[in-house]
Amino acid sequence: MKAPLRIGTRDSELALWQAQKVQEQLERLGVDTILCPVKSTGDLVLDKPLYELGITGIFTKTLDVALIKEEIDIAVHSMKDVPTQLPKGIVQTAVLERASTMDILVHKGVDFLDGSGTIATGSLRRKAQWLYQYPNHKVVDLRGNVNTRLIKLIENDWNGAIFAKAGLERIKLLPKDAIELDWMVPAPAQGAMVILALEKNQVAVGSSSQLNHSESAITTQIEREFLRTLEGGCTAPIGALAEVKDQKVHFKGCLHALDGSTQVAIEKERPLNKVQDFGKSCAYEILENGGDVLMKAIKNEISIGL
Repeated sequence: MKAPLRIGTRDSELALWQAQKVQEQLERLGVDTILCPVKSTGDLVLDKPLYELGITGIFTKTLDVALIKEEIDIAVHSMKDVPTQLPKGIVQTAVLERASTMDILVHKGVDFLDGSGTIATGSLRRKAQWLYQYPNHKVVDLRGNVNTRLIKLIENDWNGAIFAKAGLERIKLLPKDAIELDWMVPAPAQGAMVILALEKNQVAVGSSSQLNHSESAITTQIEREFLRTLEGGCTAPIGALAEVKDQKVHFKGCLHALDGSTQVAIEKERPLNKVQDFGKSCAYEILENGGDVLMKAIKNEISIGL
């Protein structure tokens, strides 16, 4: 009898929902599975902004170690949390069909939008884009899983907080009056779930690769290539979105100053069959149009602690 495929996941409600979705799809294919939840450093340390925690891979390192130690067979992640450079021996096997890429505002009334207000988010990207749009507002740090962040919004006197629409939809916590921020460029790979495995574990690679959604894999690859070329990660306010329409890939990307005072943005399109290095070329254009100087300033501000 074959051993069940061990699915590694963080133990938050959203992460477990994602892992269970993968489990359901694998079992429909006849693959026996078992869930193996763990707690990541990013979930344990909630009193510091992400940029102070070493950032890259803060939510994924625990599962990387479990894969390398062969304690699990596959790891399921929100793709936007995964570093663009995977650890040696670990490979991406599938990107599931993408959900909404939209950021949303959960609020206590919207009158403040025309005046002064306070918004909460743990994301440098969301903070910078919000301040670019609303320079008179204040943005405070907000950490924790989705449920914790919603509770903190209720308990504090903030006007609102920014969330990924997909996350709230998945665990049925999306308020009916939440506002879609269609002007905000999402994080690269936002709304997508990814499966990782040890390259040498051919059973895990073969089983999980059946869940790959081609279009979602293409668009997230372009966005993550853009991010990697800009040398981003959670330490820089970088937004990227690639969408397939009429056999063309439409891309928009942006880089902001940490305080939202400056923006360098790009919008391009290419035929779907000619997207190799598309994200990279867009990133180079950003760098050539002032992004290089802006990235250096961002890294300097991060290194001295904002």
